[in-house]
Amino acid sequence: MKNIIITGASGGIGRAVALEMLKDENNRLFLISRNKENLESIAGLAGVSNDRIKTYPFDLSVNDYKPLIEAIKSTFDRVDVLINNAGALVNKPFEETTPADFERVVNTNFRSPFFLIQGLLPLINNGAHIINISSMGGFQGSVKFPGLALYSASKGALSTLTEVLAAELSARKIAVNCLAIGSVQTPMLQEAFPGYKAPVTPESMAQLISWFALNANNWLNGKVIPVSLSTP
Repeated sequence: MKNIIITGASGGIGRAVALEMLKDENNRLFLISRNKENLESIAGLAGVSNDRIKTYPFDLSVNDYKPLIEAIKSTFDRVDVLINNAGALVNKPFEETTPADFERVVNTNFRSPFFLIQGLLPLINNGAHIINISSMGGFQGSVKFPGLALYSASKGALSTLTEVLAAELSARKIAVNCLAIGSVQTPMLQEAFPGYKAPVTPESMAQLISWFALNANNWLNGKVIPVSLSTP
C-alpha cells in the first residue's frame, strides 16, 4: 500500500492525478486544497471507499502549516509519495505587483513545499519520492512572458530547491525530482493566457505524473525535467 499526498488536488492537474492514482487499489491518498466541496467529490467520482482517501481543506498561502502536518501524521504512519502540485498565479505587470501578491504566490508555490517537506521528514520513508510540480516559466532558458515575473520566479525557486534537497536527502534514499510543466488546459493556464487552447489535457498529463511519481525514483534524483509540447 502506497501512502500518497497531493497538494492542490481539487482541480486541474492535481485533481486529475488524484483520480488517476485512485485507479490502483494499493494507493491511499491524502488530498489538500482550499476547495472543500471539490475535494470531497473526488471519492465519489473515483468510486472508492473513504478508507482510501482523506481530504483536508487547507489554504497553503498561510504561514502556519502545523495543523496540516498534524492532520497528516494522524492519518499516515509513513509517506511514500509527496506531490507538491499546488500553485498560485498573478498575471500583472511587474511594477504593479503588490506585497500581498508576493506573499500569496511565494507562500503557495515555494514556501509551502519547503515547510511541508521539512515538517513531514520524520514520516517520509526511505525510498520515498518527492515530486515538485514546477512550470516551464521557471525553467532556465525557456521562453518567458510579460506579467508572469512573480509566478515564474517562484517556480524557479522550487526547481532549485529540488536540486538541493536531492543532495541533502540522498543518504536517506529519498528521491526529489521536479517536473516543469508546459501548457495544460487548466483554469490557471486560462488566467495566464486567456483564450489559448493547450494541446494537453489534465488527464493525459496526470497519467505521466502518476507513473513518474510511483516509478521514476528508481532511476532519477535531483532532476528538473521539462514536460512540454508548447510554451505557452
